[in-house]
Amino acid sequence: MDSGFQSQESLEDFLAPMRINFNTIHDLSSAFYSTFVDLAANNLEQFLPTPISESILRPVSQTGQGSPLANGVASTDSTDGASSPRVSRLKERSWPIAEPLKSMDTTHLFDWIGECIAAVVAEACRDWSIPPDREIPLGITFSFPMVQRSLSEATLMAMGKGFVLKSNLEIGPLLLEGYDKARRGARLPPLRITAIANDSVSTLVSFIYEYGESEHGKGSMGLIVGTGCNATVPLKLARLHESKRPPVVSLLPGESLDDVRIAVNTEWSINGTAAPLRKLGLVTDWDAALDAAGEVPGFQPLEYMTAGRYLGELGRLILVDYLQRILNLAPDTFPTALAKRFGVTTTFLSKYKGPDLSTLAGLLESEFPASTARPPFEWTEEMAASLFTITKAVQTRAAGILAAAIIALLKVSEDIPTSKDPTTRTDGSNGDTARVIGVGYTGGCIVHFQDYLADTQGFVDGLMEREFGTSPPVRVVLSPCHDGGIKGAGILAAAAQSSMRTKT
Repeated sequence: MDSGFQSQESLEDFLAPMRINFNTIHDLSSAFYSTFVDLAANNLEQFLPTPISESILRPVSQTGQGSPLANGVASTDSTDGASSPRVSRLKERSWPIAEPLKSMDTTHLFDWIGECIAAVVAEACRDWSIPPDREIPLGITFSFPMVQRSLSEATLMAMGKGFVLKSNLEIGPLLLEGYDKARRGARLPPLRITAIANDSVSTLVSFIYEYGESEHGKGSMGLIVGTGCNATVPLKLARLHESKRPPVVSLLPGESLDDVRIAVNTEWSINGTAAPLRKLGLVTDWDAALDAAGEVPGFQPLEYMTAGRYLGELGRLILVDYLQRILNLAPDTFPTALAKRFGVTTTFLSKYKGPDLSTLAGLLESEFPASTARPPFEWTEEMAASLFTITKAVQTRAAGILAAAIIALLKVSEDIPTSKDPTTRTDGSNGDTARVIGVGYTGGCIVHFQDYLADTQGFVDGLMEREFGTSPPVRVVLSPCHDGGIKGAGILAAAAQSSMRTKT
């Protein structure tokens, strides 16, 4: 097959809808800012408040660690990362969530989670001689949208990622019921739920705890870019619809109610972000096809373009279209996996890196054997190079969109100014030294998918320079906060038990 200049140029033309330039990223960030302000003030299904104010968030970054943690973890998205020396992780196991569980009823899923928790508690009881009548406080991270009126209570909202559970479920009683079933006859101690949080909220808590705060910088955002994509920041109550404001909130000394900032789980991927993406021409026919084939079309458009559950499928759709329209190959000759939804995974594309074309062609043959295709189909180096270019286009666009959202959200949280006035400084900046605003990230997608992390940081830096010139008042830095969901739950449980602050 000819792999000359004409074919490569055709690929570039073919991928033109995926291109994202810096002007578009800047315009998208401005549009996201307006969107986020509106969602916080008016949308009751996004920008969800949690009863965690900065009176808890900031002091916890200055205190010692709580009790040793025993973590029951049920996760499909893990990353490597060094644990903070301030956090003890003494008992730990993980289980993938099997696909059949996602479509089962509520009882089956929470009974399984209860069994996972019981397995970790049982090991801790054996090794540490914990008596069966000693109640254990539990902090929980749940990776789905929730409505919370207190730190220990949460009501589940509509879910994505292939789950079909009903909304308006009280998470705490379901978890305790599942655990109590698993501990019957095993003489395990009872649990008391002290804190429940979304995974991005727990990541923010963990990041603030580890990052600390000084006149030179602070942790300001918890960012998840794994199977899904989400972010949490502290926002002033004045930014939120009145119905979102918690009935009870802790204050810092001398703080007025209007200035109280609470952790807000943005769920920024659900619906509101679709309009700016479409207006700027970023939603391609491939994106529309991916959306239409989903469990809930129209749900989580930002996630389809940035998160690990979907980027591999987007790559598959583009590759199949390229093989058909540009290389004129019949789809009934393709390897069988290419015809299946999610037949190409983001994990595979994460490992699919150049520049050796023979190696890439070998990876393709290994993952999608030509023996499962129909002659005359055969993987070639040209196809391998084309898939690499497609993968990079998917990743680069994702990084640009993510950077636009990060900067927009930090403006809403007032951690970076909206004014270009060179005299504008955020609280705590010191002279001409730019204060560092930390974004604590976690998730296998941003860590492993091609150059996702580096490109996102590059776009963030470019946006800040575009806004403020070469000497911005703050510098936004993405910093690792791996396993923040695990550590944040334990930190919140300890903070909730020791919090004795004034409440209004």
